[in-house]
Amino acid sequence: MNIQEVILCKFGEVVLKGANRQSFESQLIKELRRRASPYGIFKIYFKQSTVYVEPTDELCDMDGMYDAAKKVFGIVGVNRAAVCEKNMESIMTLAREYLPEKLAGKRTFKVDAKRSDKRFPLKSPEISREIGGVILSTVRGIKVDVHNPEVTVTVEVRDDNAYIRAGQEPGAGGLPLRSAGRGLLLLSGGIDSPVAGCMMAKRGMEIEALHFESFPYTSERAREKVMQLAQEMCAFCSKIHVHVISLTHIQEELRDKCEEDYFTILLRIFMMRLSERCAREYKCHALITGESLGQVASQTLKAIEVTDSVVNLPVFRPCIGLDKNEIIIQARHYGTFDTSILPFEDCCTVFTPRHPKTQPKIEDVMRELEKVDVEALLEEAYSTKQTETKLIYPNYR
Repeated sequence: MNIQEVILCKFGEVVLKGANRQSFESQLIKELRRRASPYGIFKIYFKQSTVYVEPTDELCDMDGMYDAAKKVFGIVGVNRAAVCEKNMESIMTLAREYLPEKLAGKRTFKVDAKRSDKRFPLKSPEISREIGGVILSTVRGIKVDVHNPEVTVTVEVRDDNAYIRAGQEPGAGGLPLRSAGRGLLLLSGGIDSPVAGCMMAKRGMEIEALHFESFPYTSERAREKVMQLAQEMCAFCSKIHVHVISLTHIQEELRDKCEEDYFTILLRIFMMRLSERCAREYKCHALITGESLGQVASQTLKAIEVTDSVVNLPVFRPCIGLDKNEIIIQARHYGTFDTSILPFEDCCTVFTPRHPKTQPKIEDVMRELEKVDVEALLEEAYSTKQTETKLIYPNYR
């Protein structure tokens, strides 16, 4: 029997959407088609709350496509399934040939049958019983456990064909990319900000990124590290424009003219102002930061109040309630942790005050700002902006 495999992708919360559900489904299909292009020509379509990814010839890289599908936001489950005609003889033959390899080494199983075509002569419990018998007779040493099986074999009888799969791997979850607008991520070289960007991408946001550098106080290696982080984020975010702005002169002016204790919060104000300008230029409707409440001096509640007061865009902080260990777990999941811990400095470590203000008052901070020409410094800094584009693969569009 020539076994034909397909990839089945299960929707998550997209199915809960109302009148605009179709737009979410459309975004998800478009993203899957973009992801499929390096792996061959696939027929990708939506039917009965499932996305079907079917290879059109033997040259298609099913392994590559399968791994890519697991990183597409909006999908909660991904599995490879074998397809056959929807009659019991074909289903049982397919089970005999397809399942032994999939169940090798497994100790327990159960069969879950789903009969969406109600014209099929056998009901779901009867299908399960027949396929369970096939498995017991062809897979050595395996037993039935309907309560806590090591693997669940699913038989789906749909309108067109029947499908058999063994187990299901989790997808990326969330909402499809580009279904919730665009946000500008303040991307440092640390652990937190890449996680924050991926978390907002999981909620459907398209990510632009802004990095601040302070050459020659920060090195070219530090910039390369950030670009590598953006590249790694593309595994989930697909495409990221990284804008880079120099803060060197701003930091030197603050060092020379302002009280040292206020340096961190003042620098943060300049960063937020520049971020808002960049966001508006690139049609982003929110700023995204990796801040976690109380983690450092600039992330106390009072400090956040001050920095939020100077911008008119919403600021999303998806890591705000996470501790460092929780953020590290997410960084490992998104594949950015190893790069984040490389020992290259970022601009926030330049001219760090010995005793930074942790409970700043807005009026005191504004008084310090009067010591420098804020608008001229902002204009000069923004003129240094450079942009690089990072893609999940070269031909992604």
